[in-house]
Order: sequence, then C-alpha cells, then structure tokens
Amino acid sequence: MNNIILTGFMGCGKSTVGIRLSYRLKMPYLDTDKLIEKEQNRSICEIFETEGEAYFRLLEKECVEKLLQTTQNTIISVGGGLIAEPGLGDMLKKLGKILYFEISPEGIYKRLENDTSRPLLMGEEPLEKIRMLMEKRKPIYEAYADIIIPVEDRTFEDIICTIQEELDENIGDEWTQP
Repeated sequence: MNNIILTGFMGCGKSTVGIRLSYRLKMPYLDTDKLIEKEQNRSICEIFETEGEAYFRLLEKECVEKLLQTTQNTIISVGGGLIAEPGLGDMLKKLGKILYFEISPEGIYKRLENDTSRPLLMGEEPLEKIRMLMEKRKPIYEAYADIIIPVEDRTFEDIICTIQEELDENIGDEWTQP
C-alpha cells in the first residue's frame, strides 16, 4: 500500500509534520490518536485514566486493522507506542512505508516538559521515564523503519524537505502522489 506512516516517540513532531507534509504532497492526513478520540468521544488521557493502557492499545490495534481495509495514498501518524505492540509493526509494514522520526530523550523532554496531556509522562522523573521507554522502543522503531528521519533541533520545513528527498531516493516509483 502506498501510505506514508510516521512513527517515533511522543512529542517528536509526527502530527505537526504530518499535517504540513500532507499539504506539500497533496495527500490526505490521518492521526490514529485523533481517530481513536473521535470514535471513543473522549481524549487519550481519559481513556488511559478510566480504562488503562491495555485497553488503549487494543483500540490502536482495531484502528490499524480498519486502516488496512480502507486507506490508500494517505499520510498516517501513529501513536508513539503503537509500533511496539506485538503484531502492530508488521501490520504497519503492510499499510505503507514507515518513517521513523529519531530524537534524543533530552530533545523529547525539552519539547514536552510543560505538556500535561501525555499520560505516560505524568508523575515523578519524566526524563527517566522517557529514557526508559525510548531505550525499549528505539530498536523496534529502527527495525520497522523504511527511512529514519533525524528531527532533533530541526525546523519543520527542513524535516519536510528531507522526507521528500528520502521518499524520492529510497522509495521512488513505489509511492505515488495523487
């Protein structure tokens, strides 16, 4: 399938870049977190608080299953932990080309230190939580990535230009713009 899947740790810029990239490439844009929030009629934070992380991960799986049946020629941003769930990385590979937005734990912390909407970062020692989660997820992100995009200390315009260059160079005719 010729979708472009944006993966990476929470706060790495997937949603913002995805929206801007969709305008540049004239492709529709979807965000799995937003799709889940709309379907559930509540925020990700509320889902985590009332149902827990395991339930949220089930909702992510159902969302990807639906996308596999219905979505083509689309830029799709997925939640930071989605690809680390058993079987979901393989499903994303079927869905499209995976771009991993690479950034350091310190870079994430700097971006998210005042963000209260991230349930996995609530409580004590958020930088340590980020380091721990990234250490666990980074090999998974890298294993499934078709293209790795460094995003630390870069402008959105610079990131989008790099994505366009990488798509043309590494994927070429396998992806088509509508």
